Amino acid sequence: MTKLPVILAITGASGAPYGVRLLEILATHHVPTWLLVSSHGWRLLAEECGLKDDRELKKATGGDWASVRVFDDQDRGAEPASGSAKSAGMVICPCSMGTVAAIAHGTSRSLIERAADVVLKERRKLVLVPRETPLSLVHLRNLTLVTEAGGVVLPAAPGFYHRPQQVRDLVDFVVQRVLDHLDLEIDLVKRWGGGK
Repeated sequence: MTKLPVILAITGASGAPYGVRLLEILATHHVPTWLLVSSHGWRLLAEECGLKDDRELKKATGGDWASVRVFDDQDRGAEPASGSAKSAGMVICPCSMGTVAAIAHGTSRSLIERAADVVLKERRKLVLVPRETPLSLVHLRNLTLVTEAGGVVLPAAPGFYHRPQQVRDLVDFVVQRVLDHLDLEIDLVKRWGGGK
């Protein structure tokens, strides 16, 4: 496991269960995590998961946040805003199209957007998990800009070859792909074995 922290941001795109499950896996595996939640992310967590604050989110993700540090998204001077504060990379899950646009154009207005800007400029791994559908030409162009800048666009699009039985299986499929892109050796779902 990495000793450098993974930056996990939750923004206001539908798909809060992906972010909650990812945080649960990171926390229960004691992966150092810097957690940033936007104001729209909190609204989403309340609407989709019934979670209204840090205490409820902590309980929903296993209760052990010994490896998790929470940062205020309005504090643009916090550690994730500086390239001198090393990290193992960043994942924004879910990632709103407004956040994608700010990252694509370097117009950071929050700690989340600034942290993503820093991760790109320092050539660290940035994984965006958008869940928007359909995608407009503006969305596609912004996602292309982020990809050209070195980011990974990992849509919340679960596969079905593992024959999911419940919603959790679909969520875990996407979370597994995120973990893989963060180079974390954590297995949640059965891997493809060539149809055997």
